[in-house]
Amino acid sequence: QVQLVESGGGLVQAGGSLRVSCAASGRTFNNYGMGWFRQAPGKEREFVAVVSRSGSYKFYADSVKGRFTISRDNAKNVVYLQMDSLKPEDTAVYFCAATPLFDNYKDPRRYSTWGQGTQVTVSS
Repeated sequence: QVQLVESGGGLVQAGGSLRVSCAASGRTFNNYGMGWFRQAPGKEREFVAVVSRSGSYKFYADSVKGRFTISRDNAKNVVYLQMDSLKPEDTAVYFCAATPLFDNYKDPRRYSTWGQGTQVTVSS
């Protein structure tokens, strides 16, 4: 099983960019699909993006499509979320998560391992 640690969050102005990273420990990183979720205060955790084990397949929430890009580097055991054209409504704690399955990838219950989260704040 992998352990996950996010980094790269911070404060950015609307329209700006930020990249968050998720480093995984263990030698089985490429056995997992990797997802990003976010949770704003008072709201449920929501799906943002997911990338398949090989990196060949990527899916996004409609709210971030065209602005966010997920990628992974299996040699470095890292998954990234590049966030461009940020909006104040993107403000949330961002979590990465690992899933051994790739179906129902929008459902957080399909993910077996979670990081601790990193705060992203977008000012207007």
